[in-house]
Amino acid sequence: MTTTPSADSTNRQIRLAARPFGLPKPTDWATVEEPVREPADGRLLVEVSHISLDPAMRGWMNDVRSYIPPVGLGEVMRAGGIGRVRASRHPGFAVGDVVYGGFGVQEYADSDGLGVHRVDPDLAPLPTYLGALGITGLTAYFGLFDVGAAKPGQTVLVSGAAGAVGSVVGQLARLTGCRTVGIAGGPDKCRLLVEQFGYDAAIDYRSADLGAALREHCPDGVDVYFDNVGGDILNTALTRLARGARVVICGAISQYNNTEPPTGPSNYLSLLVNRASMTGMVVFDYASRYPEARAELAGWLADGRLISREDVVEGEVTDFPATLLRLFRGENTGKLVLKIR
Repeated sequence: MTTTPSADSTNRQIRLAARPFGLPKPTDWATVEEPVREPADGRLLVEVSHISLDPAMRGWMNDVRSYIPPVGLGEVMRAGGIGRVRASRHPGFAVGDVVYGGFGVQEYADSDGLGVHRVDPDLAPLPTYLGALGITGLTAYFGLFDVGAAKPGQTVLVSGAAGAVGSVVGQLARLTGCRTVGIAGGPDKCRLLVEQFGYDAAIDYRSADLGAALREHCPDGVDVYFDNVGGDILNTALTRLARGARVVICGAISQYNNTEPPTGPSNYLSLLVNRASMTGMVVFDYASRYPEARAELAGWLADGRLISREDVVEGEVTDFPATLLRLFRGENTGKLVLKIR
């Protein structure tokens, strides 16, 4: 079935025009308009309503070897999104289906259906499918349980704890029976960690002596350190590892816009002394297990033991470049989403 938008409909896209040096600038992006076309056999057309904004996007803009190929110059910026099927010649999708997929930063996406799955707007708000029920929640789940191997009674320390992944990690650790300590920037975020996300303690890295605060709140050391920040915070956290600790390297937002090559942590010998491990994790490695994780996350959401917080910005697709910068200024709490109006 097909109900393609009118022939004069246009699709606005945000494409990568240049490799950023430091923070992305307006000149690093190009807005391109293309006509909306009827999908070919085996394809579907999705009108995008919500776009996921993630710190990892900054790494995807660099032409360097990574866990995923970089976005090419002139290509639509890579992004996960939610939208509604407007036309379909694909046997697995019907007009009107609400779906998630890697649709990119654009108003309409033509897709072959690979990696696209239906979501139910009656079960949860659409932004939640980019938050706790999306890649964000899956990252927290597999990072904490598979890589971090968190166990009841252990101490879990999380940096970027008020962000998208960090806010979920802390809650999952609490559900497991762990003691949870979060690191965030500013008193408002730290208050939120304790009052809404259930952290046992919160540390404001902007005002506290981080080393002293970790000694106070993690007196027996840290069993799992879930790192979203990197840099000096990672280096300091390494000084508080318990015997057999696991350090989960999920992200390094403090380093993404550096104009000089990042330096490794000078306290890495703590891994040796404490017989600890430090492991990088990429959620895509667990794709075959997404359904089981989503089922558990959905159950916790349904019974109120897990909160999904989204920071939703309403605007045009052309607001993407400015909205993305909110991540690197620490202005978001929870999952940052651009809702296309």
